[in-house]
Amino acid sequence: MEYLENKYDTIVVGAGHAGCEAAISCAKLGLKVLLCSLNLDNLALMPCNPAIGGPAKSTLVREIDALGGMMGQAADATYLQMKTLNSSKGPAVRALRAQSDKKEYMQFMRDTIEGIENIFLKQCCICDLIVENNAIKGAIDQYGIEYYAPTVILTTGTSLCGRIFVGLKSYSAGRLGEMPAIGLSDSLKKLGFTVKKLKTGTPARIDKRTIDYSKMTIQPGDEKLSFYSFRPNRPIRPQYPCYLTRTTEETHRIIKENLDKSPMYQGLIEGVGPRYCPSIEDKIVRFASNPSHHIFIEPEGLHTYEIYVQGFSSSLPADVQFKMLRSLPGLEKCHVIKPAYAVEYDYIPAVQITHSLMTKQVKGLFNAGQINGTSGYEEAAAQGLIAGINAYNYLNGSEMLELSRESSYIGTLIDDLVTKDIQEPYRMLTSRSEYRLLLRQDNADERLTPIGRKVGLIDDEQFNVFKKKQEMIKSELERLAVDKIPNEQKDNANEILKPYGESIERGIKLDELLKRTHINYEVIKKLDEKTREIDLPRDVYEQVEILIKYDGYLRRQQMQIDQASKLEKFKIPKDIDYSKVLHISTETREKLEKIRPKTLAQASRIGGVKPADISILMVMLEKNSLYK
Repeated sequence: MEYLENKYDTIVVGAGHAGCEAAISCAKLGLKVLLCSLNLDNLALMPCNPAIGGPAKSTLVREIDALGGMMGQAADATYLQMKTLNSSKGPAVRALRAQSDKKEYMQFMRDTIEGIENIFLKQCCICDLIVENNAIKGAIDQYGIEYYAPTVILTTGTSLCGRIFVGLKSYSAGRLGEMPAIGLSDSLKKLGFTVKKLKTGTPARIDKRTIDYSKMTIQPGDEKLSFYSFRPNRPIRPQYPCYLTRTTEETHRIIKENLDKSPMYQGLIEGVGPRYCPSIEDKIVRFASNPSHHIFIEPEGLHTYEIYVQGFSSSLPADVQFKMLRSLPGLEKCHVIKPAYAVEYDYIPAVQITHSLMTKQVKGLFNAGQINGTSGYEEAAAQGLIAGINAYNYLNGSEMLELSRESSYIGTLIDDLVTKDIQEPYRMLTSRSEYRLLLRQDNADERLTPIGRKVGLIDDEQFNVFKKKQEMIKSELERLAVDKIPNEQKDNANEILKPYGESIERGIKLDELLKRTHINYEVIKKLDEKTREIDLPRDVYEQVEILIKYDGYLRRQQMQIDQASKLEKFKIPKDIDYSKVLHISTETREKLEKIRPKTLAQASRIGGVKPADISILMVMLEKNSLYK
């Protein structure tokens, strides 16, 4: 069945966080977009924790904003609480976290999408792809209706052949209350894609009216607010607290006595679950020596009684879950609105795509989000944005946007996915980046806004804000390197410095003083009248402080990047036949053939590829003698 009006530039399959960013970026760049969803009422749904950010993830959100994406603006517009985590630690691990109003977040994204004329919404299940000569031509829904487009972006989340487990009972569903996507997996397999299974889960939701908060520890938001978006005029909203409780000996006893009812432990679930976000039963088994685990009680929104029980994901039977929850301090009389559940779903191992997120088998077909094996809203949104940009680049014959590990967490995320053959849900962590001191959340705009501007997603307003901020940083760094506390004012200065355990023996330049461990920019304000008069915005002076205080470490890391970039210069021929490459191991040949890295640097990051093999390849590339 063919309809002439069913012609688009891009079809986005799935309207979660990846799908929304993909559709918006494509449309803003001028493409006609069809955005398909199993349920348009759940557009940009947060099916798990209604929160954005946290360690490493906050950097992804800032990078999305710096490139012109929407997640940061949506989080800023709908937060219930803003909190900076790891604030007492180094800048590489500090992280902003927003507890969001789930419904308001969805409505913000819906309003944004419906405000863009060239995005067309369609509630349907895409169950087949139209491919000719290894190039995508369109997609077919469950009614047999054909939609034509030279690019398709798959952002299917957990819906692809999804199956929900509550105890030993299971049924087909992508998320609670939503049908699965059936048919597309078979279509992908016929096209030659390897399809595997992963597992994730979510905790129960409970009625806040049945919670005794007096038995819990309150977790307030920050007094001084920070935001995700680099745009000005962020809304100031009332903040609402979260609460902390803990598992008890009784909780652990109930879980241990009912492990035989867990689908994971009975082998009913084939997919591997997320290592860094395990179910509560996994925690009890894997960390048996730990007598208790933190459980956070978090609101889902202003206009609902539903409360999210963070850290209590489970796939045990519903009646067992009720007992477990009521063993937690403050939840003895809780009413459970929705049980926790596990969901198993199909994904496409990301070694089958390139750094542009386009698949290797089918030109014009892009994958983004959980279909690539990732876990988390932020990881999905980042991929959706890159896939949308590159769908536009592909159509226009432009160079693909492939961010490097040295440039961003987004680049690190994608490089890990396409290079390391991930076998479990991938979650972004600060430890995954070898350059995390340079790739901080505070300087994401400096690193990526020029790229977003070049792509065409950063408007004049945001770019002017960016330029003004960079000018202020540059000017203040230069001033602090010249201005000093005069020798004759050292006694007054020492009175101010005494509470910080510091003192000066003679006059000192302000940047030299700022390098000391216990001195920050706020102290410099107390010492120097000119600093007070300038009155820089907090996001500016905090970055100035980081650049001065960590100058030596930053220069050292830049040297590491410069050294690593030497391997990036060694390009591997696209048509190389690894079976004919001599002097490297059979295991290395197989891995190189599977991944087909573009450079020696990427080859060196493939698990199981030995340094000796890289050295051999380097010599052969230099001599242009790979097959001799």
